[in-house]
Amino acid sequence: MSRIGVDLLLIIINIMVVSAPPPPFSCDPQTSASAYPFCNLSLPISDRAHDVVSRLTLDEKVLQLVNGAPGIPRLGIPEYEWWSEALHGVSRHGKGVTFNGTITASTMFPQVILTAASFDKRLWYRIAKAIGREARAMFNEGQARGLTFWAPNINVLRDPRWGRAQETPGEDPSLVGDYSVSYVRGIQGDAFQGGNMDPTSDQLQASACCKHFVANDLDNWKNVTRYDFDANVTHQDLADTYLPPFQKCVQQGQASGIMCAYNRVNGLPNCADYNLLTKTARQAWSFKGYIASDCDAVAIMHDVQGYSKLPEDAVASVLKAGMDVNCGSYLKKYTKSAVQMNKLTEAEIDRALENLFTIRMRLGLFNGNPKTGIYGNIGPEEVCSIEHQTLALEAARNGIVLLKNLPNILPLSKTETTSIAVIGPNGNTTATLLGNYEGVACKNITVVQALGNYVENIQYHQGCVDSVNCTSINIDEAVGIAEVVDFVVLVMGLDQSQEREKHDRLELGLPGKQEELVLAVAQAAKKPVLLVLVCGGPVDVSFAKSEAKVGSILWAGYPGEAGGTALAEIIFGDHNPGGRLPMTWYPKEFSNVAMTDMRMRPDPSTGYPGRTYRFYNGKAVYEFGYGLSYSTHSYKFVSGTQNKIYIRSNQGGEVLVSGVGEEACEKMKFKVVVGVENVHGPASNQTVLLFAKRWNGDMMKQLVGYERVSLGGMERGEVEFVVKPCEHLSKANEDALMVMEQGSHVLVVGDEKYAIDIVM
Repeated sequence: MSRIGVDLLLIIINIMVVSAPPPPFSCDPQTSASAYPFCNLSLPISDRAHDVVSRLTLDEKVLQLVNGAPGIPRLGIPEYEWWSEALHGVSRHGKGVTFNGTITASTMFPQVILTAASFDKRLWYRIAKAIGREARAMFNEGQARGLTFWAPNINVLRDPRWGRAQETPGEDPSLVGDYSVSYVRGIQGDAFQGGNMDPTSDQLQASACCKHFVANDLDNWKNVTRYDFDANVTHQDLADTYLPPFQKCVQQGQASGIMCAYNRVNGLPNCADYNLLTKTARQAWSFKGYIASDCDAVAIMHDVQGYSKLPEDAVASVLKAGMDVNCGSYLKKYTKSAVQMNKLTEAEIDRALENLFTIRMRLGLFNGNPKTGIYGNIGPEEVCSIEHQTLALEAARNGIVLLKNLPNILPLSKTETTSIAVIGPNGNTTATLLGNYEGVACKNITVVQALGNYVENIQYHQGCVDSVNCTSINIDEAVGIAEVVDFVVLVMGLDQSQEREKHDRLELGLPGKQEELVLAVAQAAKKPVLLVLVCGGPVDVSFAKSEAKVGSILWAGYPGEAGGTALAEIIFGDHNPGGRLPMTWYPKEFSNVAMTDMRMRPDPSTGYPGRTYRFYNGKAVYEFGYGLSYSTHSYKFVSGTQNKIYIRSNQGGEVLVSGVGEEACEKMKFKVVVGVENVHGPASNQTVLLFAKRWNGDMMKQLVGYERVSLGGMERGEVEFVVKPCEHLSKANEDALMVMEQGSHVLVVGDEKYAIDIVM
């Protein structure tokens, strides 16, 4: 290129950079608006937010109550978009982010259900921190019109058919809560241990939002939709299953946002529930953030549920309940008329607006140009960085779960394996590996491409004519390929046509003729085949579990942009799998249980089996916490400081935890040390799960703690757990009060047990 051509190119580039839209912010010191008190950084944010709201007309106030808040030019306040998504990476969904500028992609980490399978809090935090930095980079680059991201999804995975199972951290309330804390701290800019984020300061990197509050885990099942579903939930189940993750997200994570869900709970829409939004979240849990509706949830109260007689009644009920911003346009249309009809006061609107402007100020958007602030140096080079892409690979490696492995199958030999056939609808796709709420991935690699890095002779056949639906299969062609190669990798499972938002499953088996294809190929192959399952929710693969010609089963979830590479590394032994299932895999017969039945506990009188590993009394295909390794591990309780807990009680066989008191509960804590040994096999990152089990009662066991420990071959390590009897050995009674029961309990790691007696 000539010198003139180079100069012209540089001019064009400079013009493009200059013309990039700046991030939206208020209080530009070069404008007269900076003289307003709400721009005075020496004032408390609460005073500044109050000052902004006091200067708005009623018409201006109303327009700020929806996700697409317009600018207020006379006050130097730009537009703001509340709706952005970042479930497992900055997403193309929502309205706040675009990928059409300098930044054209973002790091796509594994879908949440697979990330949770690592049982690694620090990994979760690192992922969220990376997402938060990429979010701020996109904002600084002018490609985001807001910094409020509506994640994480922390609804407990109650039913395996739920289309959004993939988005959640699983079925254990404690695990889900822990994930929420790690995610919120990471994305908001807090430390891993917490405590570095002052809720009254302007140091938020990005804002996280705990959703969907509460008991929202049905989308569309047999014509029952999330919009019209009235979840009948006992106070007992609310107390020890549905509410605890949100309490952790708010109190320990210090989340700055909550989203109230579409559905009703016991007749009352969540977004209109004063007890839920104000008395529980704001008062009991000291929540200091904003509350958003799920999209069009307010309209649905009137249009679908018939809860509100008039649109103005719906608007008044949610603002009085404690909701602040409406995803949708309903509040923009009907709030002013609600005031004119005396259904709502302007003071109640002001309450919501002060919460909203407080968040924008905490994000540093009323401090002048945010590119000069504490996060102003985060640039586009941090998006899709090598560090973040490596982290995405690490997350996929550590989440993938080995469910079956006959001797001498996996890992495959790199030197002796000369040919492989990859068969199945998910073997040569990248889109499926991302799951839902995805963005534009930095890099894409299919399972076929990744395995091709290990074996030169690789063949692919889709097997199913119409992808995962698999209503028709090319048996002869698939079998023909399987007969001539050393090994066959069958990449089967689900995709977004089978499980997604607005779409629940009806069956738990593999779709269509996938099972028939697997068995036909397995019978034809020279050696037992490898079955890889790409799916979020569990599937019943009992047929493959018991079939000798299926040598290995790997659950890959939706493993993100590096998922193909991670699978190939595991298959060829460059990584030793250590993931554990964060949910129960139920048999096909579980589909006979109504998805609308919200009860967690079993009912022997009707044959209702209960839900999740804590209560389910039926047979499981694979249990919560199950996962194999290429190594054999042994466990042993090395030490425990006590095996009897004495509690004074005037109530017979149980005592209220609240009656024991915080000081006594603190004194009851004790340490348990578990020895772990890699008895045989390569180096491993082993996940150690500690459960508490009861000899009686409706709750069968409960997760106490989990840690990952790195062990070389024949190496031994120790893991320390802190047992908190008031938390780990308690449950909710029918009055929703946490109680501890007299009698025998036992801590369990693998086959090892440690007995504890509660004496009253």
